[in-house]
Amino acid sequence: MSVLLPNMADFDTIYELEEEEEEEEEESEPVVRSQELPRPRDAPDPVAVRGAGHITVFGLSNKFDTEFPSVLTGKVAPEEFKTSISRVNACLRKNLPVNVKWLLCGCLCCCCTLGCSLWPVVCLNKRTRRSIQKLLEWENNRLYHKLGLHWKLSKRKCETSNMMEYVSIL
Repeated sequence: MSVLLPNMADFDTIYELEEEEEEEEEESEPVVRSQELPRPRDAPDPVAVRGAGHITVFGLSNKFDTEFPSVLTGKVAPEEFKTSISRVNACLRKNLPVNVKWLLCGCLCCCCTLGCSLWPVVCLNKRTRRSIQKLLEWENNRLYHKLGLHWKLSKRKCETSNMMEYVSIL
């Protein structure tokens, strides 16, 4: 018991000091916390790689532009960028023609099936988006996370119309 008493006295002293500091803070003018916090470093704008194909199914173009954006100079090698985009384009080249065929069949039979014939196209398009997202995640784990970059597939409003399109953002 004799060991606990000196410790208890120390706690009382510390407690009294904290109360005095709190009283002094209350008397001073209120401080806006947002001004005290350091501002985060300005994050660069994301680089959007838009679809460059001539066929678009539910916002997903049949290929992405392989031109190297000048914003990425010094961050990633142009060869690595083109290799990544080529892999995504190969996935689109493999999956999108099947989606277009199902879309045409679905549109022809839409009146007879009350729109149910479009469900296969929706499911195939969703599967294509998932495979691209998995491919981009693999690319991120392989290279881009090491460089401090992150690829993702995102839905954005088209510049020319009110429709939505999928773009690959880095």
